[in-house]
Amino acid sequence: MPVNAEAEPGEEVRNEADPDAAGLPVNELFYSLQGEGTLAGVPSVFVRTSGCNLRCWFCDSYHTSWEPTHAWMGIEAIVDEVTSYDRADHVVITGGEPLIHEAVVTLVDALGNEGYHVTVETNGTIHRDAAIDLASISPKLASSTPTPERDPKGDGEWRERHEARRIDLDALARLVEDYPTQLKFVVTDPSDLDEINDLVDRIREETSARIPDRDVLLMPEGRTEAEIAANRGVVADLAMEHGYRYTPRLHVNLWNDEAGR
Repeated sequence: MPVNAEAEPGEEVRNEADPDAAGLPVNELFYSLQGEGTLAGVPSVFVRTSGCNLRCWFCDSYHTSWEPTHAWMGIEAIVDEVTSYDRADHVVITGGEPLIHEAVVTLVDALGNEGYHVTVETNGTIHRDAAIDLASISPKLASSTPTPERDPKGDGEWRERHEARRIDLDALARLVEDYPTQLKFVVTDPSDLDEINDLVDRIREETSARIPDRDVLLMPEGRTEAEIAANRGVVADLAMEHGYRYTPRLHVNLWNDEAGR
């Protein structure tokens, strides 16, 4: 279910008709295969919320961040649509950045009560208390910052805000402490590994939770199959060199950049 009602590019989006309504701005809701991470290949229902507190230049969900679009859906309606896909027992809540919305907690808990395994895809800058089965955390590296030559809009408005917000060590440590976790890094260049190693070490120092290398995932940057094909060999070699896990992007390999996949 792709949806296209325009949204303001602010952080938390609310229902203008009823600001206290329990619901979320939903950009897409669809059934597919989980494409990334330790559960790659698992049939899953995706709930993609609109709105983000960061602006990665390579964002593959442009219409949840740079130009947010959505339709408002109540929590009950979202759960009803999820349950209509009766071949999946895994739900991925993604964005944008879903944890900017307080109502995501209500949705996660409601899906858990229905027996779903719930993965939340997050950039790791916000912590919420919810029944999350897997926190798929993708901290944003310096290479994600929309510099003037890489800014999709070309106005440089988000460079400083993104750079100031992209790492919140306290939120990262709390997420790792509270939930089963995978740390998933988008690799644009081999030089990213110095920052990745440093950040993993810092998170380990901040929490008593164990973060084995197998839960640190490297993923090639790319929004199309051709872009990923150009990078995946290098990223796979880096994963082997550092003892981390390589993760493909199966949905891109299978369906390129087709929406709703």
